[in-house]
This record gives sequence, structure tokens and C-alpha cells, in this order.
Amino acid sequence: MEKDDRKPLGTLRKEGGHEPAEERMEDWFQESVATNEFEEGEVVRGRVVHVGSGEILVDVGYKSEGTIAVEEFRGRLPKVGDEIEVYLEAKEDSEGLIVLSKDKADKIKVWDAITRAHEKGVPVEGRVIEVVKGGLAVDVGVKAFLPGSQVDLRPVKNLTALVGQQLRAKVIKLNRRRGNVVLSRRSVLEEEREEKKKHTMEVLAEGMTLTGTVKNITDYGAFIDLGGIDGLLHVTDMSWGRVGHPSEIFNVGDQVEVVVLHFDRDSGRVSLGYKQKSSDPWERVEQTYAPGTKTQGKVVSLTNYGAFVELEAGVEGLVHVSEMSWSRRVRHPSKIVNVGDDVEVIVLDVNRGAKRISLGMKQVEPDPWTMIEERYTPGTVVPGRVRNLTDFGAFIELESGVDGLLHISDMSWTRNVAHPSEVLKKGQDLETVILSIDRENKRISLGLKQLQPDPWTTVAQRYPMGARVTGKVVRLTDFGAFVELEPGVDGLLHVSQMANRPINRPEDLVAVGDELGLLVIRVDPNKRRIGLSLKELAHAVEAPPVDTGGGRGRGKKGKHSREYDYDDEE
Repeated sequence: MEKDDRKPLGTLRKEGGHEPAEERMEDWFQESVATNEFEEGEVVRGRVVHVGSGEILVDVGYKSEGTIAVEEFRGRLPKVGDEIEVYLEAKEDSEGLIVLSKDKADKIKVWDAITRAHEKGVPVEGRVIEVVKGGLAVDVGVKAFLPGSQVDLRPVKNLTALVGQQLRAKVIKLNRRRGNVVLSRRSVLEEEREEKKKHTMEVLAEGMTLTGTVKNITDYGAFIDLGGIDGLLHVTDMSWGRVGHPSEIFNVGDQVEVVVLHFDRDSGRVSLGYKQKSSDPWERVEQTYAPGTKTQGKVVSLTNYGAFVELEAGVEGLVHVSEMSWSRRVRHPSKIVNVGDDVEVIVLDVNRGAKRISLGMKQVEPDPWTMIEERYTPGTVVPGRVRNLTDFGAFIELESGVDGLLHISDMSWTRNVAHPSEVLKKGQDLETVILSIDRENKRISLGLKQLQPDPWTTVAQRYPMGARVTGKVVRLTDFGAFVELEPGVDGLLHVSQMANRPINRPEDLVAVGDELGLLVIRVDPNKRRIGLSLKELAHAVEAPPVDTGGGRGRGKKGKHSREYDYDDEE
């Protein structure tokens, strides 16, 4: 059991230097009775007369002192002589001492303060203890409840972030008997916002610069809290340059300096600007980007007709497809550049009023077509590389910026080329012959077959009318069979020239791969056609065989021979 270190009142007062207690007791008691009317359940003021290890002795001016456990002071012990408020629980216990409580006195004081705050509508301060169902628990001297809907002006998603913070809130519900206190921080913030709004409305004026906080971001702009009133900073007023989305420039919570562009005092609407803090770059564009100026920029967008290049924030120019290459016929700018590319350009024209700048990419390099006729002449064999294949031919790059067209008809003397890919591959290196040059229209015609002599120029000498020849069937049609006499030289054996009897289909008599002996019945080098006959061969009289070395054969037409025209293929 804890040792009681209390001393008799009389002894204490002797040690303090006062006259003996026996001499003063009666007077003191009579004075106390005369001046104090104590009621149990009241809060009274007392003076600390002794601080012990376990209890505090307090004199409240009654006939006896009262004791309070040290634990009720929560570690903050008073000193002898300090005046404190205590709660009178009982006038006398079993030992004749009054029963006092510091805890209950403090709670009564807190409840009185909360009650007064509720009645007057003034805020109280408290610390957030924890997150509870539906809101927060707040210590305002007693445990109070702050509903989630009353925490802020807008719903708060993360209530845990508020734990440990000091808040100011109003008491909106109070039940002292049950110990229930309900708070609203939102009402305090609303009052503060109204005060700020009132002040802001008084000082706000068009043209002024002020600092606000980014409150919300949308696709079309950002709402800025100017102090109780929100202003709209539209995306078009954020930068003189191109802005895809407001979030590229601002984040919620950012402090930004803005300019008031328009203020409607009646509706409270405020339009703000951010780019207006600096001058419009188009005001000096004629000096900065005079025609002929060489500069750099970044491709920011592509259209069917060209590429927009950003020269600086707020200043863009257009490179038309026709100004991208000296030689290539650009159908879409994506064939030359991509969004994000850094490019060198030449300023061609400036229109400050319309905010338009015409740019050129090809003008960065000299026009290679200016002296084209001095570097390339018809008949010259030139090296090149296949840059692109089309249905009608291939574009051959002869040098940077100079392409020539190798038409499909100039790829082979003998082959009927259906598509250039049958002969060439993209990226292939090859030699061609210059056929013609058109400097004005920037066109060069090339030939591949012209590297070799045309075998049809001597076909009339090598395959004369009436000559007996040997060939292989390479293709069948409804009207006959094509027979290869030599690589690149075919003749037609018409169905009417296969036999003396009627033949419905060529395959009834011949097949692909058959080796046939035939008679030449027609030669047309200009149209590159040779007519052959199988049935006339039987009537040929002493027809000499063909001399492939260019010898001239002799033959005689049979009386049943037929002059066959290739046009009969129809």
C-alpha cells in the first residue's frame, strides 16, 4: 500500500511560516462557512497546497482539503500555489476529506465551451484521430464525429490523409447527455470562401494579373481558384503554341499567374489568360522570319496537302507537298516526314495578318534539275537504284533529288511484262539508258531493253516467208498456239493452220512443250509478229531450212495457205 505522505494542515501551515493552526482554525473555519456555499457537482477554484508522488492536495476554502490522483493531470503536474479548477464530487469521504476531480472539471469546461460554440455558431478546433464509418473521429476535448460529406467543399476520396491534422469545424449537432457532438468543416470553408469571394469581387478587374490555384482540369481548359471565385482558363489561352490537352501544361494544385481577360460581375464569370502574359510572337514574325530565311522547326501535324512545322511556340508554317522534293511527286507528306521530325526549311512567304507562313523543304538544297541537261544526255548509260515500283513502271534514283522513269514497255524487247516486279526489285542497283529529258517538267525517260539490240530488227532476214523452222509450244489460246523460235521471238500457229481438217480446240492437236516443224507464212517486224503453219508445211516444195546465222531461206506458199493477221486473236 502506498505510503501516505500527507501532513496535517496545521503542520503544513507551521512549516510555511504561519501562526499555529490551533490559533487560526476556528477563525478560518468560520470564514469559510461564511463565504462559501459548496454544492456537490459544481466546478470550484482551489489552490494546490502539496504535490505528492501519488496525489495532489488542493485547498478549495472548505473545512478540509481534497485530494486528486496524479494520473488526472496527464503528466502535467501543477506547482504548490497554482490555482486550478476542480469538480466537487462529494463534500466529505470516509476520512473527512472532500472528494475532488480534475478530469471531470476539464470535461465540464470542454462541454461548456462546445455548448457556447454551438449556440454562437463559432468554430472549434480539433485533431483528427482516426477514420471511422461514414467519416472521421475528431478530438475537440471530447470525441466528436465529422461526417465525410462535411469534410470539404468537394468529396474527399482519401480520408486517411487527414489523420493527425488540426481542423476547424462548426458544431452542427450536440447532445450533452449522450455525449454526442457532430461537426461540419464544410460550413467553415463555405464561410471562408464567401469572405474571399466578397473580397475578390471587390478588387477583380479586367487586365489585372493575379495568382490562383488550379482547381480542376477538363478537355477544354482549367478552372482556377482566384480566392472564393473560379475563373476559366480556356485551352486556347494557355499558350501561343499548339496545346493538345491542358494537362500537358498544368496539374491540379499548381499555383499559376494569370491575366483577367473578361469579368461579368452580374454572373460572376471570369475568363482568364496565361499566354497573354507574353507578347504575341506574330507581332514580330515579319522581322524574325523574313522570306528567304533558313531556319529549323518541328513537324507538329500532317494533312493531305502538306506538313505544319512549328518554328517557335505559337508560330507555325506550312510546307506544301509540292515544296518537299525537287524530283519526287509527293502524294502525301507522310512519304517524306513524320510528326515529331526536326526539319530545315526556307521561309517562302509571310502573311502576318492571316497568320500564315509558307515554307519550303526542297529549297534548302539547290535544284538539281537546273543543270540536268549538262549531266545527262540521251543515249548515255547511267547507273541508278530502283526507288519505287508502280503498275506502269519503276522510278530509278540517278542521284539525290533526280529520278527517272523506266516504263514497263522499255524493260524487255521480248517479254510481255505485266508488272515491273517480274523484272526488278526495290533497292536493286542497275544500269539504264537515257531516252529523253524534259527539264521543264522534271522528267527523265529511261530504258533497260535498249542496253541490248532489238532481236526483231533482223527477224525478217532470219525467218523469211516460206522458211521451214522448228519451235516449242509455250502457250495455248482459244485461237491457236504460241511457239518459241528463239528466246524472245515467238510465232503464232493459228488453229486454222494446224491441219487440213477442222480443229475445234488447239489442244486437240498440240500441247505445251511439243517440238514442231513449221512453215513461216507471214513476217511483220514492225508489229513483232510471225505467222506459222503446220498444214502448209506438207505442201511446201523444197523449202530450205532456216539458217539461224542469218542465211536467207527460200520457200513456196502452198495453194491452201492463209495470210493470218494477229488481229484475228480477237
